[in-house]
Parts: sequence; C-alpha cells; structure tokens
Amino acid sequence: MPRKEKTGVVISNKNDKTVVVKVPEYRPHPKYKKIIEQNKNYVAADYKNECNEGDKVLIQENRPISKTKRWSVVEIVEKAR
Repeated sequence: MPRKEKTGVVISNKNDKTVVVKVPEYRPHPKYKKIIEQNKNYVAADYKNECNEGDKVLIQENRPISKTKRWSVVEIVEKAR
C-alpha cells in the first residue's frame, strides 16, 4: 500500500528536528452542502532543521518515530517570504 502524502503550512518549528504542519481539508457540510475548510495539525520529523514557520511542505506517512510523530517532511515546496 502506498504511503499517504499531504501538503500543508508549517505553523511551529520550536522543537528540535520536529515541525507542526497545518493541513486543510475541504469537505461539504452534511446538511447544507457548502464546502467548508477543516484544518488538522500533523507533527512531522524534520531531521535537517530546514523548515521555518510559513513554509509550504510536503509530508509523507512514516512509521511511528515517537508518541506523536508519524509523518516526515519530504520536501519544501515553497519558502516563506
């Protein structure tokens, strides 16, 4: 089974070798069918400490690295200005 990949924005890089990535998901409201945005935060491993807040990154599903880390940063799609 292929590993899942998601794109999101780094909202925190305060921990060493770790970033928190906010990933939006767009779904229709169950009753009103309007498309709404739901955000979810993923804790991802960033071994080179390259990511900064505001960077757009691609994360990939991984084996459990710690209690909360199950994703790792594959590449930085766009640097923050």
